[in-house]
Amino acid sequence: MKFRQYIVLFVLGLGATLLVSAVQSSPGYMDADYYYATGLQLARGEGFNEPFLWNYLDAPDGVPHPSHGYWLPLPSLLALFGLSISGSLGFSGAKIGFIILAGLIPPLTAAIAYTLTERRPTAMLAGLFGAFSIFYLPYYATTDTFGLYMFFGGLFFVIPSIIRKDLIRSIVFGIIAGLMYLTRADALIWLLIALAFASYKFGDTKHFTLNAPRIALVLIGFFAIVTPWLIRNQLAFGALLSPGGIKAAWFTSYNQLFAFPADQFGFDQWWSSGIVEILRVRWWALGQNVQTALAVQGGIFLTPFIVIGAWRFRGDFGVRLGLLTWLVTYAVMTLVFPFAGARGGFFHSGAALQPLLWALAAIGIDGFVIWGNRVRGWHTRQARTVFATAFTAFAVILSVFIVGQRVLGWGENGQAWDGGYEYHRQLNGVLFGLSISPDEIIMVNNPPGFYLASERPAIVIPDGDVDTSLLVAEKYQADYLILERNHPQGLNELYENPDQNSALNLLWSDDQTHIFAITDH
Repeated sequence: MKFRQYIVLFVLGLGATLLVSAVQSSPGYMDADYYYATGLQLARGEGFNEPFLWNYLDAPDGVPHPSHGYWLPLPSLLALFGLSISGSLGFSGAKIGFIILAGLIPPLTAAIAYTLTERRPTAMLAGLFGAFSIFYLPYYATTDTFGLYMFFGGLFFVIPSIIRKDLIRSIVFGIIAGLMYLTRADALIWLLIALAFASYKFGDTKHFTLNAPRIALVLIGFFAIVTPWLIRNQLAFGALLSPGGIKAAWFTSYNQLFAFPADQFGFDQWWSSGIVEILRVRWWALGQNVQTALAVQGGIFLTPFIVIGAWRFRGDFGVRLGLLTWLVTYAVMTLVFPFAGARGGFFHSGAALQPLLWALAAIGIDGFVIWGNRVRGWHTRQARTVFATAFTAFAVILSVFIVGQRVLGWGENGQAWDGGYEYHRQLNGVLFGLSISPDEIIMVNNPPGFYLASERPAIVIPDGDVDTSLLVAEKYQADYLILERNHPQGLNELYENPDQNSALNLLWSDDQTHIFAITDH
C-alpha cells in the first residue's frame, strides 16, 4: 500500500474528527471530565492530585485527594501534552493529542487489513470504516481512553510485519501492553496477549513455542512502563494497584460505585445478595454487552461481514488471538464487572479491537463479493466498487446520525454535548449570586464536571438516603448540596419536597435543580 494512501486516510480521519470537535467545547461526560481536570492539575503544577472526590472507594481523607485511585493516568498525561504544546489551559488544547490519535486510527486499520490481504482496495475500505466509525466518532476528540486504546490495540496486529527481530518485537509488545495498562486497568488482558504474540514464531516457519528470553523481554518492557506508576500508587494509597477498581468486582448494583463507606464491599456482601440475583445481573449484562457488540462494535450493518472476514482468516494467528481477546474481554465485562461492563466498560474496552474488526469487515465484504462472483456471476471489480461505495456511504450517514444524536442533541429530549457543562456554569453563577465562597466544598452529581465549570472543590453525592449524604457532608466539610434531576434514588423524597427537611435549607430552585445549605453538621 502506498504511503500517500495512508496520508489520505489520515487526513480523512483527522477531518471527520475536527468537524465533530468543532462543536464540542467541553469533555461531555464524567470520565472525560476527569481526565481533562486531572490533566489541568498537572499543567498547573499541582501534580497527581484532584480538587474533588467522585467516589469513596479508597476511603479518602478529604479534598484535595491523590488522583487516579480508580482510573489510570495516561489519558490525563495526553491531555497535559496538548495543554503544554498549545500554551493554553482550555479544552481545545487538552484534546490536541486525542485528535491526532483519531487521525492515526484509519491508516492503522488499513495497515492491518493490508497485512492480512495485501489488497489496497480492501485496506482503503477498512481505513474508511475507521474514519467514519459511527458510534465511536463522537468520542474520538474528547479526553477519554478510546483513541489511545484503539491505537495501541491496533499496533499489536501490525508489529509482527514491521519488526522482524523476535527479541526487539517482544520488548515492544511489552511496552505497548504497559502503555495500555496505564490507559485502562483491564489491559492486564493485553499483557497476556503480548506474551502470546511474543511466544509465536513469525516468518517462514510459523509455530508457537514458549521462549524464556522473549517472555522475559515482554515483562521487562511492561514493567519498565508501569513500575513508576505502581510505586506512586504504593506511596499515595499504600497499594500497588488502584484501590478503587478492585472493589468494583463485588458490587451488587451500579450505584454502589458512589457508596459510602466503601469498606462494606467484599465477597461476603456480594454472596449474600443470593445466587439468583448474582446470575440475574450477569444475564442482564450478557444481553447489554451483546447489544454493544452488534450495534456499536459491529457498526449496525458490519457484523455479518466481520464474521465472514474472521472465518476467511481463521488460520491467521493474529486474527485468532484477536478474537480470543474479544471473548475474554466480553467475559470479564459480563461476569466479573457486569455493572461497569454493561454501563460503558465493554464499549471502552472493546475499542482496542475495533481496528481489527473494521479490517475484518472489509475483508468480509470482499469475501462476499467473491462468493457472489462464484455463485451469482457478479462482475468482481464492478461489485467491489458498488459494495465499497455503498458501505462507505452507510458508514458516513450513520456517523452523521449518531453525531447528531450524541453531540448536537437531535431527537426528543436530546441534549447537546455541552449542555451539562453550560448548565453547571449557570449554577456557578447562582452560587456567586448567593454569596457562596469559591472555597466552599459543594456536593454534586458530577464533581469533575462541576469543578471544570466552576473551579470549586466538589464531592459526589453518595448512593443512599439523606442521612448518608449528611454523614458524608460532615466528614468532608461540605456546606452545600446541589440536587439535580439525575440523583440517587434514596433522595427522591428530598427532590420532590425540597423544603421539608430541617437539616437542609433550600436556597434556590428551578425546574430541575435545588440548591441547599447543609445546616446539620
